[in-house]
Amino acid sequence: MSEQKSHYPHQHDPSDQKKSISRRQFIRNAALATAGFYIVPRHVLGRGYVAPSDKLIIAGVGAGGKGGDDLRHFYATGKVEIAYLCDVDDRQAQDSLKRWPKAKYYHDWRELFDKEHDHFDAVSVGIPDHNHAIVAFHAMQLGKHVYVQKPLTHDIYEARMLTEAAKRYKVVTQMGDQGASSDGVRQLREWYEAGIIGEVHTVYCWTDRPVWPQGIPWPDKKPPVPKGLDWDLWLGTAPYREYEDNVVPFNWRGWWDYGTGALGDMGCHIIGPVFKVLGLDYPTEVNCSVSTPYITNWTQAYYPDSGPISSVVHFKYKTQKGNEVRLTWMDGGIQPERPEELGPNEIMGDGGNGVIFIGTRGKMMCATYGENPQLLPTSLTKEINVPQKYPRVPGGADGHYGQWVDACIAGYGNMEVDSPFVGYAGPLTECVLMGNLAIRSFNYREPNSNGRGYRYPGRGITLQWDGPNMKVTNFDPANQYIRRTYRQGWPELSF
Repeated sequence: MSEQKSHYPHQHDPSDQKKSISRRQFIRNAALATAGFYIVPRHVLGRGYVAPSDKLIIAGVGAGGKGGDDLRHFYATGKVEIAYLCDVDDRQAQDSLKRWPKAKYYHDWRELFDKEHDHFDAVSVGIPDHNHAIVAFHAMQLGKHVYVQKPLTHDIYEARMLTEAAKRYKVVTQMGDQGASSDGVRQLREWYEAGIIGEVHTVYCWTDRPVWPQGIPWPDKKPPVPKGLDWDLWLGTAPYREYEDNVVPFNWRGWWDYGTGALGDMGCHIIGPVFKVLGLDYPTEVNCSVSTPYITNWTQAYYPDSGPISSVVHFKYKTQKGNEVRLTWMDGGIQPERPEELGPNEIMGDGGNGVIFIGTRGKMMCATYGENPQLLPTSLTKEINVPQKYPRVPGGADGHYGQWVDACIAGYGNMEVDSPFVGYAGPLTECVLMGNLAIRSFNYREPNSNGRGYRYPGRGITLQWDGPNMKVTNFDPANQYIRRTYRQGWPELSF
């Protein structure tokens, strides 16, 4: 397949404003697109009419890795055409290009949107975290349904903007945390709402991630950019840096400019079931402790570019019933105390990851995605039966993809999905990113007043969070992590 040349020149010089699409230009194009023709879904035409296409036409931004895997799940429904593929790395895109040889291939999502907006219905976003929001936001401005991999965004501000955009543009949205559609989450909800474990007051969530390097300095080598990778486009909204090996295609997760660490990678899969079961929203406060490696002479290592090796984050919530819930997140292999109700040979969670709910009358447990739900002691799981209250998604977690496809075909407002931006995925992502805000505040440092050494004023502080206004009210340096500034030439998110 021949290479498509973007008419948006690549921004190799960060100071050159002329080499990148401007926000004004993109919004003008979006407005024209909204007024233009696009494939009409069946529900718009009414009963008895046949639409020009009875399949959902998808543009995949992110053709390799998880993005390519998402596209395969959509295609497996038999209700989808993968018409466009977009990736900044030809090496990662090869499998998808072979699988869908008729799909038109782009490197720059802006060129894809500008040229093809009236030829597709929906966009799948499966790229590194730092570019999720800008792609999804502009897709929604074009009236496109969107499926975005977890975590929904890189920043709290971006999560709030995508949530508002979903309301404003009335499109079907789904975050890629497939466990939200699993049978296990529904079973946990049914046990809890039947009063089996009473009122939950404490929750422990843990993961063995990261499985990539964190707590390290940015390398000082400058290797050549591999053939097939457009490094400038890969950077996108992030600050410009020279290319470094072992960042693409996976280890970017450990660097704050691009990823969201262990919390971002696994938080939506593990904390998500807690949100579903307890109906949580924004936390009211958060504090944390993180690993603090040292170098010689009792000097603490300071690597602000990457996340810590391990962390423990404590959140406090008010439920819809008004009671207080404390949720503790642990990563890097740290785990909570083993429940005394769990037998010596029984697995806690799935071993490396899991959730324990502690209520006034008992406990329950699950693995990643809410799978393998268990009452504790586990013998109660088979002994106690409650009526099924929530219908199951056909295919469970795998059905998460088909659910979004069906909802897109049905049209906005005609079918529910399990991880919509409004009311679930947006607030859940904000919670996950609040944990990262606490971690970064913990490692925030300032020079001592005597000019000798540094102090860390964010340590030992419980951050008070004003959710509606997206603001830490008692430690202003933390607020710098709520919203980052995009690299010059990349349009900020605004209505």
